[in-house]
Amino acid sequence: MQLFHHPLSLDSQKVRLALEEKGIDYTSHRLNPLTGKNMDPSFFRVNPSSKLPVFQNGSHIIFSTIEIVQYIERIAKVSSSGDGNKINDIEVNKWMKKIEGWNSDIFTMSHIPEKYRLFVSKFVRRVVIARMAESPDIANAYHLKLKEAYEIEEQLKDLDVLKSSEEHLLELLDEVEKQLSEKAYVAGDEYTMADTMLIPVLALIELLELEDKYILVRPRIAGYWKVVKRRPSYNTVIGKYFSGWRKYRTLSKTWFFLRIRSILRRY
Repeated sequence: MQLFHHPLSLDSQKVRLALEEKGIDYTSHRLNPLTGKNMDPSFFRVNPSSKLPVFQNGSHIIFSTIEIVQYIERIAKVSSSGDGNKINDIEVNKWMKKIEGWNSDIFTMSHIPEKYRLFVSKFVRRVVIARMAESPDIANAYHLKLKEAYEIEEQLKDLDVLKSSEEHLLELLDEVEKQLSEKAYVAGDEYTMADTMLIPVLALIELLELEDKYILVRPRIAGYWKVVKRRPSYNTVIGKYFSGWRKYRTLSKTWFFLRIRSILRRY
């Protein structure tokens, strides 16, 4: 099994948490979307959306994050020698879809300082143009990505779009807060794949240094957050890259790479 991902990708974190929790071995292929590695022709031909993660098991390729997590759950059940505990799959899937329904892209980019966001956006657009010239047979697909990049920039100027993204997040967090008043975890009293979907959302909020506004004001989520961060899977997937000073190391390495490549005009 192979996973094309990157630690900075929220959806990649969801899938890697699932793999770690289930103890499933896989071959890791890291593609940094901020440096445009997901635009390389070899990957782009298979996945014209360029979105991460992509999961491959033999000839079977899955592009949807929630479908990958569900597939991992099925593999784990088949591989399990015991009956395990009875978990309400309907409740788990309901929460997974609810969490997946919030698109983090606009929210994330709207909270990144404009000068950094515009620099990265410009760099990625130049990567797309360079790959378009290298691979004229898929130039149309690259052109669509270029168009998408400009559309996102326009959306970030639309206050209604920004407000809608935040309101959706607030609604989700309020529902989770209510659920945690009755249950220990998102979909019940046991850790499930619904939790693997939520944890990266909370990690993103913390990375953007917005926990006071979105996490700490909700005492049950705040308590839940302390508990799930103690899990080994969290440290492997998120903590080792973004806990404390580590986040500055992770982000500064990417920033340094972008600056050097820009100076050298190597896209």
